[in-house]
Amino acid sequence: MAESSWATSVVIRKSMQANKSRDTKPELMLRKALHALGLRYRVCARPLPDVRRTVDVVFRPVKVAVELRGCFWHGCPEHYRAPTANDSYWAEKVRRNVARDEDTARRLAEAGWLLEVVWEHEDLRQAAERVAMAVWARRRAAQG
Repeated sequence: MAESSWATSVVIRKSMQANKSRDTKPELMLRKALHALGLRYRVCARPLPDVRRTVDVVFRPVKVAVELRGCFWHGCPEHYRAPTANDSYWAEKVRRNVARDEDTARRLAEAGWLLEVVWEHEDLRQAAERVAMAVWARRRAAQG
């Protein structure tokens, strides 16, 4: 293993590299619940064309974006627990993720988008219903 690696062991490095950036189990469950409610959406899309960031689920016509955040990776206020190994690296990594999340939320709001944040620990069916209510409300508002 390289001297400058963030991983504390080869096993940890392989495990972390196996983490998927999209189509995780919680994402698939949320999307399935949204689809069952009759909603159609874009997956892993850029809501803002001038910003190189994707959002997990996008309802472009009504400007609703949904981010499913992992408790560890995004510093969940309820469940984040700092790791014991290589803690300075991970603390900085999570801090950058949280700062990026805040910047994305600000940019979306400035462009008239509604951002629905769903945490991985939430009941995903209830979260899907919350998202659906937001989408339907925006559709009604757009119709006048």
